[in-house]
Amino acid sequence: MTASSPSNGLGNGAATRPILVVDDDPAMRFALAESLRQSGHSVMVASCAEEALAQCRDQTVGLMMTDVRMPGMNGMDLFQEAKRLKPSLPIILMSAFGTIEIAVEAMKSGAFDYLVKPFSQEALEAVVRKALSAQELPAVKATVKPAEISPGRALLTQDPGMLKLLKTAEVVAASQTSILIAGESGTGKELLARFIHEHSPRAHRPFIAINCAAVPETLLESELFGYEKGAFTGAAARKPGRFELAHTGTLLLDEVSEMHLSLQAKLLRVLQEREVDLLGGKGPISLDLRVIATTNRPLWEEVKAGRFREDLYYRLNVFPLRLPPLRHRVVDIPMLADHFIKKGSAKNQKSILSISPEALSIVMGREWRGNVREFENVMERAVLLADRGMITSDHLLFEESFESKRERPSPRATTVWEAERDLILETLDRVGGNRTHAARLLGISIRTLRNKLREYRTAGVADLSRSSEMMETNRTQKMRPPHPAEQIREKPYDQGLV
Repeated sequence: MTASSPSNGLGNGAATRPILVVDDDPAMRFALAESLRQSGHSVMVASCAEEALAQCRDQTVGLMMTDVRMPGMNGMDLFQEAKRLKPSLPIILMSAFGTIEIAVEAMKSGAFDYLVKPFSQEALEAVVRKALSAQELPAVKATVKPAEISPGRALLTQDPGMLKLLKTAEVVAASQTSILIAGESGTGKELLARFIHEHSPRAHRPFIAINCAAVPETLLESELFGYEKGAFTGAAARKPGRFELAHTGTLLLDEVSEMHLSLQAKLLRVLQEREVDLLGGKGPISLDLRVIATTNRPLWEEVKAGRFREDLYYRLNVFPLRLPPLRHRVVDIPMLADHFIKKGSAKNQKSILSISPEALSIVMGREWRGNVREFENVMERAVLLADRGMITSDHLLFEESFESKRERPSPRATTVWEAERDLILETLDRVGGNRTHAARLLGISIRTLRNKLREYRTAGVADLSRSSEMMETNRTQKMRPPHPAEQIREKPYDQGLV
């Protein structure tokens, strides 16, 4: 059974390939097929998995939509067999008994999407168009640029592993399940938490975050649970806690592994009972919220070491997500570099347009122990130092640059005047004698810097010839065309020294 119409707005390839609807329920099968035909799609139907596989072998199919629960071969088994027959065929699974476990298993296995019955006509059409469009453009490299999570903050990736993680997060977002996000510092755990919130039914409700490591232990309890007026000396007014503020929305417990054991017991009770007692309050307040926790430590190791409650671990770790470090998603570095260059240029009113191939090669070869946060800092420094529209290897300042300077033996400054002198001369040395860059880094005017240098020269305590020579050498090297051998020669600045 087929029906065709060009009105679905897709190109010839996708428009002429029918959608195969598989469902053992005749009423559901008919309703779904008619709905798709009214939207202009060609439709084929099958009442069981075996019939669907036969049609896949005999005919060209553009998309399969199958129920999960069917007698005989179920939808998951059909999905596996159909993928073996036609690996590129997009398959959408449907079920009236949707669970997070089934949805995630399907997405991890390669299902295009998962719909929970009943679903609206709009939701059906949106996912069908998305699937057929993906078939129409197979050569386009997948790039996820989710909607801005907040002004200036977005998750950018084209790494296959990261794309898969975001797809899983999007599926889990539709539930009320507690989520534990693990990952090294600087990988974007809070951004992922906001992504989940923005893709959840609570998207228009509050998103409240608290960093458990940043708030002193003595204040964390009142910050989390709140207090009534007069609960203790100095409580002049009622203060709602983060739990109460996040009611109907999402609460992010950032770096939850840093929470003291005594507070972990109170947190466990709130998560179990879904109610909170304010300090000095007369009774509990009921809560309706989603809890997301993050950690940069292996939380199970903290449990074994006795620093984290095992029962709380299981309460938070209902669905775990782990963010990969930047060194495991090197393919994202060019995209992130471009993003941070544009962001830094706008912030500092500069006109830096790109990064040189040599500099890009350097940043793609680093381990980035501080991950995306460290990478963003390096790009902003480079934007500040660059002055010719392009970031080169000379503009890359890494953390070890500062460490190596500090480790150099030098006379110990004993006065404020000496400390100031050492800082100015060291900064000049670091930027190759460029006084404009040095003044910007030091936060002083170029005139003040000139006066300071004149003062040091008069006092006979500074030899500025080396900085001047370095600045002149850099200027000369930039003016003459590079010799071919120099284009592949390792520069001294590649080791992080400027």
